[in-house]
Amino acid sequence: MHTYFCSRGFLRTSIVLLLWLVYRWFQDIVVESTYEGHHTLKVQQGLRYGMLLFIVSEVMFFFSFFWAFFHSSLTPAVSIGCVWPPQGIEVLSIGGLPLTNTLILLTSGVTVTLAH
Repeated sequence: MHTYFCSRGFLRTSIVLLLWLVYRWFQDIVVESTYEGHHTLKVQQGLRYGMLLFIVSEVMFFFSFFWAFFHSSLTPAVSIGCVWPPQGIEVLSIGGLPLTNTLILLTSGVTVTLAH
């Protein structure tokens, strides 16, 4: 889409339309279940299974991401010189920005849990 006429406008319009449709779809589900009481037990069970499958797919995604990282770091390939981290890569110290971001993430999770 980089060289096509009006590609950025088309992309922006598509993203806005997608977000609007997702919002309307969730709004309909909430209205139907909360105010109109149309969801049967079978529909509620299907929604629960859908959310469960979504969570399982996210767990598998992160498991595969960390599996790839640990495989690369524990058995480095010959093409990178059999060393980890590869030569020429500057490693961040864990005491700076990564530690700060981790603390922010954990404290926000604790705050939300206490508020809940």
